[in-house]
Amino acid sequence: MNQSSEGCMKKISSVNLDKLINDFSQIEKKMIEISGKNNILDIQLEKTNYLLKGMQTKEVSLKEECATLHNMIKGLQQTIEYQHNLKGENEQLKRNADLMKEKLKSHQQEYKNNIAKLMSEIKIKEEGHKIEVRKLYQDMQKKVELSEEKNKELIEKKEVEISELNAKLRTQEKERQNEIIKLQLEFDAKLARVQTKPKSYPDSTVLPQTIYRRKLQHLQEEKNKEIAALRNTIHDLEQRLSVGKEPYLKRKRF
Repeated sequence: MNQSSEGCMKKISSVNLDKLINDFSQIEKKMIEISGKNNILDIQLEKTNYLLKGMQTKEVSLKEECATLHNMIKGLQQTIEYQHNLKGENEQLKRNADLMKEKLKSHQQEYKNNIAKLMSEIKIKEEGHKIEVRKLYQDMQKKVELSEEKNKELIEKKEVEISELNAKLRTQEKERQNEIIKLQLEFDAKLARVQTKPKSYPDSTVLPQTIYRRKLQHLQEEKNKEIAALRNTIHDLEQRLSVGKEPYLKRKRF
Protein backbone atom coordinates (compact mmCIF):
# COMPACT_ATOMS: atom_id res chain seq x y z
CA MET A 1 0.00 0.00 0.00
CA ASN A 2 2.79 2.29 0.74
CA GLN A 3 4.34 1.51 -2.60
CA SER A 4 1.17 2.23 -4.45
CA SER A 5 0.75 5.52 -2.68
CA GLU A 6 4.30 6.47 -3.42
CA GLY A 7 3.76 5.61 -7.03
CA CYS A 8 0.65 7.60 -7.04
CA MET A 9 2.44 10.50 -5.48
CA LYS A 10 5.17 10.29 -8.08
CA LYS A 11 2.56 10.43 -10.77
CA ILE A 12 0.85 13.36 -9.21
CA SER A 13 4.17 15.10 -8.72
CA SER A 14 5.20 14.56 -12.31
CA VAL A 15 1.84 15.74 -13.54
CA ASN A 16 1.90 18.86 -11.33
CA LEU A 17 5.47 19.65 -12.28
CA ASP A 18 4.71 19.46 -15.96
CA LYS A 19 1.69 21.57 -15.47
CA LEU A 20 3.67 23.99 -13.37
CA ILE A 21 6.36 24.18 -16.01
CA ASN A 22 3.75 24.57 -18.64
CA ASP A 23 1.99 27.22 -16.59
CA PHE A 24 5.26 28.95 -15.89
CA SER A 25 6.02 28.90 -19.58
CA GLN A 26 2.64 30.38 -20.23
CA ILE A 27 3.13 32.92 -17.55
CA GLU A 28 6.57 33.71 -18.86
CA LYS A 29 5.10 34.15 -22.33
CA LYS A 30 2.41 36.35 -20.92
CA MET A 31 5.00 38.33 -19.02
CA ILE A 32 7.12 38.71 -22.16
CA GLU A 33 4.04 39.68 -24.06
CA ILE A 34 2.99 42.09 -21.32
CA SER A 35 6.54 43.46 -21.13
CA GLY A 36 6.48 44.00 -24.89
CA LYS A 37 3.13 45.69 -24.60
CA ASN A 38 4.43 47.73 -21.69
CA ASN A 39 7.41 48.77 -23.76
CA ILE A 40 5.10 49.71 -26.58
CA LEU A 41 2.89 51.54 -24.12
CA ASP A 42 5.97 53.29 -22.65
CA ILE A 43 7.01 54.34 -26.15
CA GLN A 44 3.48 55.45 -26.89
CA LEU A 45 3.32 57.21 -23.50
CA GLU A 46 6.62 58.95 -24.23
CA LYS A 47 5.31 59.94 -27.65
CA THR A 48 2.09 61.04 -26.06
CA ASN A 49 3.98 63.07 -23.42
CA TYR A 50 6.11 64.63 -26.18
CA LEU A 51 3.00 65.37 -28.17
CA LEU A 52 1.36 66.68 -25.02
CA LYS A 53 4.33 68.97 -24.33
CA GLY A 54 4.25 70.09 -27.93
CA MET A 55 0.51 70.70 -27.67
CA GLN A 56 1.02 72.57 -24.40
CA THR A 57 3.77 74.70 -25.99
CA LYS A 58 1.55 75.25 -28.98
CA GLU A 59 -1.33 76.04 -26.66
CA VAL A 60 0.81 78.66 -24.87
CA SER A 61 1.88 80.08 -28.25
CA LEU A 62 -1.75 80.04 -29.41
CA LYS A 63 -2.81 81.75 -26.21
CA GLU A 64 -0.15 84.39 -26.76
CA GLU A 65 -1.27 84.76 -30.37
CA CYS A 66 -4.85 84.95 -29.18
CA ALA A 67 -3.90 87.61 -26.65
CA THR A 68 -2.02 89.50 -29.39
CA LEU A 69 -4.95 89.15 -31.73
CA HIS A 70 -7.27 90.25 -28.95
CA ASN A 71 -5.11 93.34 -28.35
CA MET A 72 -4.99 93.98 -32.09
CA ILE A 73 -8.77 93.63 -32.30
CA LYS A 74 -9.13 95.93 -29.32
CA GLY A 75 -6.73 98.42 -30.93
CA LEU A 76 -8.62 98.19 -34.21
CA GLN A 77 -11.88 98.73 -32.36
CA GLN A 78 -10.39 101.79 -30.65
CA THR A 79 -9.04 103.00 -34.00
CA ILE A 80 -12.42 102.49 -35.64
CA GLU A 81 -14.07 104.28 -32.73
CA TYR A 82 -11.49 107.09 -32.92
CA GLN A 83 -11.97 107.37 -36.68
CA HIS A 84 -15.68 107.42 -36.14
CA ASN A 85 -15.26 110.20 -33.59
CA LEU A 86 -12.87 111.95 -35.96
CA LYS A 87 -15.44 111.66 -38.70
CA GLY A 88 -17.96 113.33 -36.40
CA GLU A 89 -15.44 115.99 -35.44
CA ASN A 90 -14.50 116.50 -39.09
CA GLU A 91 -18.13 116.95 -39.99
CA GLN A 92 -18.50 119.44 -37.14
CA LEU A 93 -15.33 121.22 -38.22
CA LYS A 94 -16.60 121.30 -41.78
CA ARG A 95 -19.85 122.84 -40.59
CA ASN A 96 -17.88 125.35 -38.49
CA ALA A 97 -15.65 126.12 -41.48
CA ASP A 98 -18.72 126.75 -43.65
CA LEU A 99 -20.10 129.07 -40.97
CA MET A 100 -16.74 130.85 -40.73
CA LYS A 101 -16.67 131.26 -44.52
CA GLU A 102 -20.12 132.82 -44.43
CA LYS A 103 -19.07 135.12 -41.59
CA LEU A 104 -15.87 135.99 -43.46
CA LYS A 105 -17.83 136.88 -46.58
CA SER A 106 -20.14 139.01 -44.47
CA HIS A 107 -17.20 140.74 -42.78
CA GLN A 108 -15.45 141.28 -46.11
CA GLN A 109 -18.54 142.90 -47.53
CA GLU A 110 -18.91 145.01 -44.41
CA TYR A 111 -15.22 145.94 -44.63
CA LYS A 112 -15.62 146.96 -48.28
CA ASN A 113 -18.64 149.05 -47.38
CA ASN A 114 -16.75 150.71 -44.52
CA ILE A 115 -13.76 151.37 -46.81
CA ALA A 116 -16.02 152.92 -49.44
CA LYS A 117 -17.69 155.05 -46.74
CA LEU A 118 -14.31 156.13 -45.32
CA MET A 119 -12.98 156.95 -48.78
CA SER A 120 -16.04 159.10 -49.41
CA GLU A 121 -15.58 160.86 -46.05
CA ILE A 122 -11.85 161.33 -46.74
CA LYS A 123 -12.62 162.82 -50.13
CA ILE A 124 -15.12 165.25 -48.57
CA LYS A 125 -12.61 166.15 -45.83
CA GLU A 126 -9.86 166.62 -48.43
CA GLU A 127 -12.05 169.03 -50.34
CA GLY A 128 -12.82 170.90 -47.11
CA HIS A 129 -9.13 170.86 -46.21
CA LYS A 130 -8.20 172.27 -49.62
CA ILE A 131 -10.74 175.07 -49.17
CA GLU A 132 -9.37 175.80 -45.67
CA VAL A 133 -5.78 175.74 -46.95
CA ARG A 134 -6.69 178.07 -49.81
CA LYS A 135 -8.43 180.42 -47.39
CA LEU A 136 -5.50 180.29 -44.95
CA TYR A 137 -3.08 180.95 -47.81
CA GLN A 138 -5.11 183.97 -48.90
CA ASP A 139 -5.25 185.24 -45.30
CA MET A 140 -1.51 184.70 -44.89
CA GLN A 141 -0.89 186.44 -48.21
CA LYS A 142 -2.88 189.42 -47.03
CA LYS A 143 -1.02 189.45 -43.70
CA VAL A 144 2.31 189.19 -45.53
CA GLU A 145 1.35 192.07 -47.81
CA LEU A 146 0.31 194.17 -44.81
CA SER A 147 3.50 193.20 -43.01
CA GLU A 148 5.55 194.10 -46.08
CA GLU A 149 3.86 197.50 -46.22
CA LYS A 150 4.56 198.07 -42.52
CA ASN A 151 8.16 196.90 -42.94
CA LYS A 152 8.56 199.15 -45.95
CA GLU A 153 7.27 202.12 -43.98
CA LEU A 154 9.47 201.16 -41.03
CA ILE A 155 12.52 200.82 -43.30
CA GLU A 156 11.85 204.19 -44.86
CA LYS A 157 11.43 205.70 -41.39
CA LYS A 158 14.67 204.10 -40.19
CA GLU A 159 16.49 205.28 -43.31
CA VAL A 160 15.28 208.83 -42.58
CA GLU A 161 16.45 208.44 -38.96
CA ILE A 162 19.83 207.19 -40.13
CA SER A 163 20.11 210.06 -42.60
CA GLU A 164 19.21 212.56 -39.87
CA LEU A 165 21.67 210.96 -37.46
CA ASN A 166 24.40 211.05 -40.10
CA ALA A 167 23.66 214.74 -40.69
CA LYS A 168 23.67 215.34 -36.94
CA LEU A 169 26.93 213.41 -36.68
CA ARG A 170 28.51 215.51 -39.43
CA THR A 171 27.19 218.70 -37.79
CA GLN A 172 28.58 217.66 -34.39
CA GLU A 173 31.92 216.74 -35.91
CA LYS A 174 32.02 220.13 -37.63
CA GLU A 175 31.03 221.88 -34.37
CA ARG A 176 33.67 219.89 -32.53
CA GLN A 177 36.31 220.88 -35.06
CA ASN A 178 35.19 224.51 -34.85
CA GLU A 179 35.20 224.33 -31.05
CA ILE A 180 38.66 222.79 -31.04
CA ILE A 181 39.93 225.43 -33.49
CA LYS A 182 38.34 228.18 -31.41
CA LEU A 183 39.87 226.80 -28.21
CA GLN A 184 43.18 226.37 -29.95
CA LEU A 185 43.09 229.97 -31.14
CA GLU A 186 42.13 231.19 -27.67
CA PHE A 187 44.85 229.08 -26.16
CA ASP A 188 47.43 230.39 -28.63
CA ALA A 189 46.35 234.01 -28.04
CA LYS A 190 46.51 233.63 -24.24
CA LEU A 191 49.80 231.82 -24.52
CA ALA A 192 51.19 234.68 -26.65
CA ARG A 193 49.98 237.26 -24.11
CA VAL A 194 51.50 235.33 -21.29
CA GLN A 195 54.78 234.93 -23.11
CA THR A 196 55.00 238.72 -23.77
CA LYS A 197 54.66 239.51 -20.06
CA PRO A 198 57.73 239.75 -17.82
CA LYS A 199 59.08 236.47 -16.58
CA SER A 200 59.17 237.28 -12.90
CA TYR A 201 56.89 234.35 -12.13
CA PRO A 202 57.99 231.31 -14.10
CA ASP A 203 55.11 229.11 -12.91
CA SER A 204 52.42 231.57 -14.04
CA THR A 205 52.64 230.41 -17.70
CA VAL A 206 52.64 226.73 -16.86
CA LEU A 207 49.33 226.78 -14.94
CA PRO A 208 47.15 228.33 -17.68
CA GLN A 209 48.67 226.02 -20.26
CA THR A 210 47.86 222.99 -18.15
CA ILE A 211 44.28 224.20 -17.50
CA TYR A 212 43.62 224.88 -21.18
CA ARG A 213 45.11 221.59 -22.22
CA ARG A 214 42.99 219.71 -19.70
CA LYS A 215 39.89 221.62 -20.78
CA LEU A 216 40.66 220.94 -24.43
CA GLN A 217 41.31 217.25 -23.70
CA HIS A 218 38.08 216.98 -21.68
CA LEU A 219 36.11 218.64 -24.48
CA GLN A 220 37.62 216.30 -27.05
CA GLU A 221 36.77 213.27 -24.89
CA GLU A 222 33.17 214.42 -24.45
CA LYS A 223 32.78 215.04 -28.16
CA ASN A 224 34.39 211.70 -28.97
CA LYS A 225 31.95 209.98 -26.61
CA GLU A 226 28.98 211.68 -28.25
CA ILE A 227 30.24 210.84 -31.73
CA ALA A 228 30.91 207.22 -30.71
CA ALA A 229 27.37 206.97 -29.25
CA LEU A 230 25.91 208.39 -32.46
CA ARG A 231 27.95 206.00 -34.58
CA ASN A 232 26.82 203.03 -32.47
CA THR A 233 23.20 204.17 -32.84
CA ILE A 234 23.60 204.50 -36.61
CA HIS A 235 25.31 201.07 -36.79
CA ASP A 236 22.46 199.57 -34.73
CA LEU A 237 19.84 201.09 -36.97
CA GLU A 238 21.65 199.95 -40.11
CA GLN A 239 21.83 196.38 -38.80
CA ARG A 240 18.13 196.37 -37.91
CA LEU A 241 17.35 197.85 -41.29
CA SER A 242 19.37 195.12 -43.07
CA VAL A 243 17.68 192.39 -40.97
CA GLY A 244 14.26 193.86 -41.82
CA LYS A 245 15.12 194.08 -45.50
CA GLU A 246 16.28 190.44 -45.85
CA PRO A 247 12.91 188.66 -45.30
CA TYR A 248 11.24 191.36 -47.38
CA LEU A 249 13.65 190.72 -50.26
CA LYS A 250 13.27 186.94 -49.89
CA ARG A 251 9.49 187.17 -50.07
CA LYS A 252 9.83 189.51 -53.04
CA ARG A 253 11.95 186.94 -54.84
CA PHE A 254 9.39 184.21 -54.27
